[in-house]
Amino acid sequence: MNTTDPLSGKIAVVAGATRGAGRGIAVELGALGATVICTGRSTRAGLSELGQT
Repeated sequence: MNTTDPLSGKIAVVAGATRGAGRGIAVELGALGATVICTGRSTRAGLSELGQT
């Protein structure tokens, strides 16, 4: 196991990852080496914090 990337080779699915706690969790999992699949929803107010609709 790679000690600098303890989650290297792992896949994480994070629901609600476009903002708030879900976004923070997704960012940290990625920083630890995981491949992160994010889901979220757009709002009528416009773009998410990640710039997506």
